[in-house]
Amino acid sequence: MALFAWGLLSNRLERADVTAPIAFIAVGVTLAGLGLVHGPSAPEAVTPLVELTLVWVLFSDAARLPVQELRRGLGGYVRLLAVGLPLTILFGWGLAAWMFPGLGAWLALFVGAALAPTDAALGVPVVTNPIIPSRIRQLITVESGLNDGIATPVVMLAIAGAAAAAGLEPAESAGHAAVEMLIGAAVGVGLGGLGGLALREARRRGTAAEGFAGIAVLALALGAYALALALHGNGFVAAFCGGLAFGARAGRRAPAELEFLEQMGTLLASLVWMAFGAVAVPIMLDRIDAKDIVYAVLSLTVVRMLPVAVATVGAGLGRITILFVGWFGPRGLASLVFALLALDALGTHADEAVTVLAATVLLSVVAHGLTAAPLARRYGRFAAAAGPEPGGPVTVTRLRRRLGR
Repeated sequence: MALFAWGLLSNRLERADVTAPIAFIAVGVTLAGLGLVHGPSAPEAVTPLVELTLVWVLFSDAARLPVQELRRGLGGYVRLLAVGLPLTILFGWGLAAWMFPGLGAWLALFVGAALAPTDAALGVPVVTNPIIPSRIRQLITVESGLNDGIATPVVMLAIAGAAAAAGLEPAESAGHAAVEMLIGAAVGVGLGGLGGLALREARRRGTAAEGFAGIAVLALALGAYALALALHGNGFVAAFCGGLAFGARAGRRAPAELEFLEQMGTLLASLVWMAFGAVAVPIMLDRIDAKDIVYAVLSLTVVRMLPVAVATVGAGLGRITILFVGWFGPRGLASLVFALLALDALGTHADEAVTVLAATVLLSVVAHGLTAAPLARRYGRFAAAAGPEPGGPVTVTRLRRRLGR
């Protein structure tokens, strides 16, 4: 009923700056407050939902990006993903280890890695406003589309390390984890690429029913995940690499065929936001203190902005642009999915880490939701005064809403 009510009132609520994440988190908190959701048992119950959501998000985000058309801005993307993202993880890890020594090295790494991915869908007015230079909008969109997939192996390694340190499961060597990731990558590239080629050939021959193509892509994403697990590989890495390979091989119709997968992902994302409000937020409210809030503020500012500034040295971006890109790194769906996965794997051992993640995501949902439109307008005026874009505009990848606004 919450989903139906949002469908009826979403346009009016969004105009009042009540975003979908805020609404569904509130529903989850209400369910927990009424005693309709039992927190300690909830993580295990929602684990299939959370894993399925992450698989479809990783696949569709990767497949949506036109890899072959990103060469013009390749340097900027590489800077943010190969320099900025690792630095963000390291800074977040170090800050968490210093501020929360009780976490230990693995859970501190989990916090740093889980809060590194950004969710551009929480700042839709930024990446859809044509007054903002297209290169900046594309830079933010591409970074958001790829960084969750890149951070996922680090997050899963940190969860496994924390579980082993707590005696919850046998310790795995770093080499074993690397082999799992390689298997997942190989499965994803192979199955995603073959699936994309097969679907393109089926379209050419007219053997594929148009209305079933989206369901086929959804099944392909699940197939890559399941096959990787069957071969003792990392299923999430397989989903991400499978999406990249599918997008590169499926041809021009690939974006249209992703629509059904993205709609299903949006549906599941709404349920994950609700689960987050019902499970993680009560844990946060029981444990939160001033240090958690300070870390959340630093994570959204210094931990994000400083790596962006370092990564863009020599890229020709002005100080205002660097600050703008640095600020619009909202923490959203990927971070809360990681939080719920940690709760399922670690139980109460993850409570402190989940408290930090929940505080940061909630602060981001509110802060970025309220500042996206006004700051986009101000930066757009600044950019317009600076003159036309060097080299002309570029095509901006269409952003999947992912229940952002």
